[in-house]
Amino acid sequence: MLQTRMLRFGVGGIGLGGSVTSGILYVVATPIGNLEDLSMRAVRVLGEVDLIAAEDTRHSGKLLQHYGIRTQVVSLHEHNERTQTPRLIEMLRAGKSIALISDAGTPLVSDPGFQLVRAARAQGVRVSPLPGPCAAIAALSVAGLPTDRFVFEGFPPARASARRAAFAALKHEPRTIVYYESAHRIVDSLADMAAEFGDERPAVLARELTKKFETVWSGTLGELRARAAEPNERLGEFVVLLHGAPAAGRAAHEADAERVLRPLLEALPLKEAVALAARITGAPKNRLYQRALALKAAPAPGT
Repeated sequence: MLQTRMLRFGVGGIGLGGSVTSGILYVVATPIGNLEDLSMRAVRVLGEVDLIAAEDTRHSGKLLQHYGIRTQVVSLHEHNERTQTPRLIEMLRAGKSIALISDAGTPLVSDPGFQLVRAARAQGVRVSPLPGPCAAIAALSVAGLPTDRFVFEGFPPARASARRAAFAALKHEPRTIVYYESAHRIVDSLADMAAEFGDERPAVLARELTKKFETVWSGTLGELRARAAEPNERLGEFVVLLHGAPAAGRAAHEADAERVLRPLLEALPLKEAVALAARITGAPKNRLYQRALALKAAPAPGT
């Protein structure tokens, strides 16, 4: 029965020489709210694999029960992933197939699973994605902000000082910036964003995507901070999207960074000069490094 199931999936099974080949680790996206968003393929795979590794078995149990899926489920979360991974890899190498799911959305996107996927690939186990919902992409699709280039930053640091520093480092980022945030920190995070990016930075706040009380607000950071401070608007999970820094501000910042970089290059090795200039100005290290190479290669004035 197992061999038949695995061959139908293309999961391995019994090789020509009679040896057992590895199973497949399926990375399965699940709904971020609306249960109807689970794909037909995901329903089939979850019902036919040998095991489901779930972030929270109780939470995922509701989804599986809704679809009548009775596959055995084990927990795989940030606190046990290191100890669970060897056991799951052993099962995969023995020919078993496993589906990895998180509480909501696409696994590994601010969710557990990285260690398992990395170990599976290192062992030559096939890892196959079943694409589907992702809160960051869903929010981007309706935000009305530039989507040709964006940077995903996950959850900001919990501590205020670290959070402010993280925001300050991206103040001049030209791409759309996407954050996740929890209900109990959203007001503080928006206040810190307004302080570092400016009250007038255009932004979008998406809440409870695909659920009954789905809301997507557009405005300045100052406006969204005031809106989120209302008690009835502070429920659920949030996606915060910021418009990239305006070109004029980026140009001025890069000019300031270069003024710091030039004298450092005269006194320090290139990598040390770049690292120190990045610390002083907050400019991206890779951009400073490319500029430093160009300055080193340019002829000296008067030659």
